[in-house]
Amino acid sequence: MSQDWTEKYRPDGLSKIIGNPKAVSDLTEWARSWNRGTPSKKAVVLIGNPGIGKTSAANALAKDMGWDIIEMNASDQRTGEAIRNVALKGANLNTITDGGQYLTVKDGKRKLIVLDEADNLFGREDRGALPVISELIKNTKQPVMLIVNDFYALSKKSAAVKSDTLQITFIRPRTDVIVKALEKIAKNENVSVSQEALRKMAENSNGDMRAAIRNLESMALGRSTVTDSDTDALSDRIVRKDIYDLMNSIFREKDAMKARRMQMDTDETPDHIMMWIDENMPLEFRDAGDLMRGYERLSRADIFMGRVGRRQYYRFWAYAGDMMSAGVNISRRSEMRSHERFRFPTYLMKMSRSKSVRALKGNVCSKLSSVLHTSTGRISNDVLPQLRAMLRNDQELARSVVTEAGLEAEEIAFLLDAKVDSKAVKDAMASDAKMPAVITAKDEPAENEKKNAPPPRSQKSLFQF
Repeated sequence: MSQDWTEKYRPDGLSKIIGNPKAVSDLTEWARSWNRGTPSKKAVVLIGNPGIGKTSAANALAKDMGWDIIEMNASDQRTGEAIRNVALKGANLNTITDGGQYLTVKDGKRKLIVLDEADNLFGREDRGALPVISELIKNTKQPVMLIVNDFYALSKKSAAVKSDTLQITFIRPRTDVIVKALEKIAKNENVSVSQEALRKMAENSNGDMRAAIRNLESMALGRSTVTDSDTDALSDRIVRKDIYDLMNSIFREKDAMKARRMQMDTDETPDHIMMWIDENMPLEFRDAGDLMRGYERLSRADIFMGRVGRRQYYRFWAYAGDMMSAGVNISRRSEMRSHERFRFPTYLMKMSRSKSVRALKGNVCSKLSSVLHTSTGRISNDVLPQLRAMLRNDQELARSVVTEAGLEAEEIAFLLDAKVDSKAVKDAMASDAKMPAVITAKDEPAENEKKNAPPPRSQKSLFQF
């Protein structure tokens, strides 16, 4: 079986990473600083969208520097214990050769510790990972690299990630850069591809080099020539281009039927399109009359969407689509126009960023509900607000809650509204919190007191922690 082209043409050196010269330069300088001793920033974070060369850069860097590489990605189990056993031990121990010979770092090789997709560490499968990552960043004796798509999602959980790492951002390569790379691959594979076909593949990938190579491979499979017409079957890989074109057609052009057709062709649901229109209408319609008419049409579309939900009659989607596309388009009567970039819906951004927080809250409510024998809804609405205030002022209570409910570090950080590597969280998670208290002879109750003591309650209240 022939090798996949994305692996076959993966860059084997940093000099072959395309479209990101500044990022490559910064990464090279960070790696070379390890030859001069331990740098102030012992960990680096590669930030950027999927498919633009972050993982390839990690492998290329290890090859350029002659380093071994220890990698953990999303397919691995990445609990705190797993990261401690693999990454943290690898970052603090010296080298053992394939023949079993012990070598110090000076005599052997350095090891690059890579945590791929490090921003996806918030599920139950990755419990306890963040405190170990923070420890890894602070105490490592080997270079550490975190690869993320959303740096914000990771940095808001750990102070160490934000302050103790070097952040390097990778950007999407330009279309002409991708075209040149595809041209070299096609030549190496003895496939004749027209310039227009190469450009279509590059534009379709929306800056994703991996997607562009897969487009080329799929078009060239079993052929020696690829023409312009062969690329017509390619569909847009990224919705973003379509949705921006749709917004431009609705708000900035005077063709209502074109806006309607584009809305029907856009691979997005009407409720998602409605969020985009709602977000951008106040910015695009500067005239009060235009804004009033636009929201009148949009509200009508919302009524049809509500009927879809209630009656499960999806034919109303067509009516909603007509009102939010053609209806909003003909609402403009003034010539005042905006030239600002269309904004992504704030609601979706907030929901995306709060996804991990909502998951944590659900885990906490579930654990507390089993201890307090009540519903998760009651915990969320009535218990959590008071409990969080109490925990911030009572360290012993925090330790008791950790012990009784079996909370993880991320969960107690949520309750304390603190970073997962903060002192308050570490104190609450202290090992002695899980040890039973030692009763001395002086403190031991008298025998008659034991007999007269009331029987223990089977159900504990919050104030018995």
